[in-house]
Amino acid sequence: HVQLVESGGGSVHPGGSLILSCTTSEVAYTDYYMGWFRQAPGKGPEGIATLDNHDRPMYSDSVKGRFTLSKGNARNTLYLQMNSLKPEDTAKYSCAADEWSMVVPALASASYKGQGTQVTVS
Repeated sequence: HVQLVESGGGSVHPGGSLILSCTTSEVAYTDYYMGWFRQAPGKGPEGIATLDNHDRPMYSDSVKGRFTLSKGNARNTLYLQMNSLKPEDTAKYSCAADEWSMVVPALASASYKGQGTQVTVS
């Protein structure tokens, strides 16, 4: 079983920034494909960012140019830097992991998902 623990959510004004973190086991971090998806109230889940098998980030059109996905300095942690936040970015953001590579739109169907962290932009 793969555990994913998100942190870093909160409330910001439009134009603000937040950094989300997803921490997992060393095995999952090195051997699994990881990414983020979000779900706004009353809407379906939306995949937003993942790393391909060369660790190159891929993004949905809705966040491209504003969000940056990276494996950072902290051990076994995946980061999502979110800049120029808009009210429509308000959602619960969840980390996802799978043994198989995932295309961005399918991230919400990953085998493993975290509990999520709330981001509110208003």
